[in-house]
This record gives sequence, structure tokens and C-alpha cells, in this order.
Amino acid sequence: MIQKTGLVVFVTAFALFSVLPFLGSYRLERTTVAQEVKAEHHSVMTELLEPMYDREYPSNIAFIRDFQRYFSGYNDRMKTEQRWDEVIWDNYAFPLTKAAAVGPVQKRPMGYFLASVLLAVIGALLYIIPLYRNQPPGVKNDGIQYSSMTSRGLLGIVTGSWLIIFYIALYWFPEYLTNLVIMVDPISLALSGNPASQWFLYGLVYTLAILVMGVRMFRKYKGNAYQTIRTASVMFFQLSFAFLIPELLVLLNKPWHDFKNIWPLDYSFFFDYRLDGMLASGTLGLFMLFWGILLIVIGVPIFTYFYGKRWYCSWVCGCGGLAETLGDPYRQLSDKSLMAWKIERYMVHGVLVFAVVMTAITLANYFTQFQLLRDATDQVHSIYGFLIGAAFAGVVGTGFYPLMGNRVWCRFGCPLAAYLGIVQRFKSRFRITTNGGQCISCGNCSTYCEMGIDVRWYAQRGQAIVRASCVGCGVCASVCPRGVLKLENKSENGRTEEAPIMIGNHSVSIKP
Repeated sequence: MIQKTGLVVFVTAFALFSVLPFLGSYRLERTTVAQEVKAEHHSVMTELLEPMYDREYPSNIAFIRDFQRYFSGYNDRMKTEQRWDEVIWDNYAFPLTKAAAVGPVQKRPMGYFLASVLLAVIGALLYIIPLYRNQPPGVKNDGIQYSSMTSRGLLGIVTGSWLIIFYIALYWFPEYLTNLVIMVDPISLALSGNPASQWFLYGLVYTLAILVMGVRMFRKYKGNAYQTIRTASVMFFQLSFAFLIPELLVLLNKPWHDFKNIWPLDYSFFFDYRLDGMLASGTLGLFMLFWGILLIVIGVPIFTYFYGKRWYCSWVCGCGGLAETLGDPYRQLSDKSLMAWKIERYMVHGVLVFAVVMTAITLANYFTQFQLLRDATDQVHSIYGFLIGAAFAGVVGTGFYPLMGNRVWCRFGCPLAAYLGIVQRFKSRFRITTNGGQCISCGNCSTYCEMGIDVRWYAQRGQAIVRASCVGCGVCASVCPRGVLKLENKSENGRTEEAPIMIGNHSVSIKP
């Protein structure tokens, strides 16, 4: 009964969250334009939007359509006439749409936050907490392949489609999410002293998703200390380092900074505005810069040598945190085929090379005082961010959870995962050891491997698993009914040497 109530509450709140962007009306005032646009654009924008003043728009769709008609029309005309210095490159659609909102959400933002986001959290917890109460410790392959939500069924496709649409709007059309951003304005003002942006909305929803689904992980893997501590770790790092601390830094007039984010995952770390912001922020700013470089050059190799890439990918990383909590129901959808592995190797290392080259160009441009790229600097940064930060990490990386599994980004696109994986594969003490004599070939380990590794193949042969892609989540060991698999940090000796398979009283050596 509690679960059914929770499900109804969650679906109701989620439905409200989904329709909120389309509620209310919009009215643009002349004074609003002067407040929201840069000084150099005041006269042009004020005249350009003249037909929109004091007109009541019934929805953001109608408002945005008119705005784009006038704004894009002006820019297209300037480009056609080759008057490039008069083109307005700034996109004012979001700030003007937000400032023009006069609907119910703008009047009672916290009320709508409580009725949608907070109620969704309560409903989800009511549904989650009773889960697995009668299940003994250990996870079984208990029908996940037949669920409409977790086996690419209708519910999974609908969920994936919703996520993809949300991410597209978030990255490229935030003006359509205006009401959702207004809804969290009071929380943003309390934390940083500034009105909310679409990124604050995303950070808040992202953090709540990890916290709520982290509770589900506690329930699902109850009795497993490794999974409990690992889940608590990603919940802590997301809440503190990725959400609260950066907002408090802004409150103190310091640059927004996530201390756990590492280049090249933090692809904008060496962009000019980030470097200038850190250098202009005194001792703390210099520490941010030094800390970021220290992690890249020293922290990653040392920690990965001792603990494998799991120290970051499964214990600290925000992308990994979302994948391990919100994405856990979809981990069995990862492709285990040889073809997928071949594509993975070329793609993830290709993205790493691309990130290194783009960063080198960015730094060379910065130290030559923008003589290298000149006016193309912003365009290069936009291409870089579009391909890595938005399209791959966002739209594909999360939106494809119900379609391709929870680690699509980590497996095929994350440049930091590639960097960590190279170290793990060739110079690390981490491995997953196997006891082939105990393996019953149930396939749970391979089914639940989110990185597409056919763990059973190694277990049947008694070989240690030393793979660059393995994130050390330990779920394969958690779901094994015979205790065949074990995560270890030992001497490098023997990681890839011959490993025996026990057959009766005899052993057969197989080269890995």
C-alpha cells in the first residue's frame, strides 16, 4: 500500500514538473530589456523588440517564437550584409523570457517547488524504502530483462525520450524551462545570493536524483559494506563538492568551482575565462588552479596506481555517481559484444586525443594573447563544449540510460575515463581476481557489468580481470552467488601472468 501511494505521488508530482514550463503568461516591458541586455546592445535591442512591448503572451512558446523572429531576423540581415561587427552573438532569449514571466510560478515559486520536486522526492522514497525488505542479502537475476522499464520496453523508451528532450532544452533552449528555473530562484538566492540559472536547476535536480536513488542502492545491496560505503561516498561528493561548496564560493564572490572535477572531464578548466577568474581571486583562486593541475599530473597516476580507476569513477565522480544510482536499473543493458568493445576503444581514446589537442590549442591561444585563434576563440570553445560537454556527456550520456545502459558516456566518451584506464591497464595494483573452480556460469556477473565486460568469460577460466574500462564498481562480485570474484589491490606481479583453471584435481594454464 505504501509503495502504491508513493508511486501515485511521484507520478503526479513528475507530471506537474513536466507541464510547469508551459504554464503562465509573459509580458515584456521596455525597462526589462534595458536591465537584461549588455549596455552596448541597449539601443539595438530596445528598438528591435518594439512590437513585443506591453503585449500579453499566453505561453512561453508564443513569446519565444516572436522574440526569435525579431532577434534572428536582425542577425540574419547583418550577416547577409557582411556587417559582422553589428551581429549580436549573445543569446538573450533565456534572460528576457525569465524576466517577462508573470504567471503563477513567478508569484509562488516555492509552492510549485514543494508540489513538484519535493513531492516527487517524497513519493520516490515511499516507493523505494519498502523495496527488497523480504529479499535476503545478495542480488539475483530476478526478471530485470522482462521489465518494460529496464529492458527497452515502452516505459523505458518513454523515459529515455523525456530525458533526451530535457537535456536538449537544458543545453540549447533553456528559455523553454523558464518556469522551472524561476521555481528554484529562492533556493539559489539563499545559497549563492544570485537568481537561479538553468545550471542551478540542473545541479539541484541532479543532486536530488543521486541522493534519492542512493537510498535505493542501500536497499538493493543491503548487507554489502563495499556497495554501501561506495554509494555514500558518491552521495557525499555530489552534495558537498559539486553542489553546495561551489554555490557558497559564489556567495563569497569567488569563482564557481567543483574541486573534485578533473581535466579533461572538466573540459573548460583551461578556458580563458576560467583561468582569468582563478588568477583574479587571490590565494583561493591560485589554490584552485594549483589543485586542478596537481590532480591531473600527480593525483590521477598515484591514486590509480594504488586503487585503479575506481577511486574516481565509482567513488567520487558526479557522472559516475548518477550512473551508479539513477542508472543502476539499466546497467544490464550495456552491450557485451566484441564489436561494442572495439568501437569503445576507438571512441573513448579518440575523445581523449581530441580533448588534449583542443586544450593545447586553447592554452597556446591564451598565452599568445589570442593571436592564434583571434575572433574564432569563442567558436572553438563552443564546438569543444558542444561535442564533449553537451551532446555526448549530457544528451547521449544520460538520455540513453534506458536504451544503452547507464555508462554510455563513461564507456564510449569520457576522456578522463580513458586517461585513468590507460594507467589502470598498464601500471596499477588493482585487479579483480577470479576462482574458476567455483564458477557455475550463472552469468549474473556479465549481466550486471555496466561497462560491457563479459566477466563470466574470465571467471570460467580463473583469470584476473585487468581491463582499462573496468570502473571497479564491484557489482559483479556482489551478485555472484559463489564468491568467485574479488576486488584486490596487490603487487603488480601476476596481474597478467598465466592463470590456472581448476578441473577436478588438475590445473590447466591459459594465457590471458
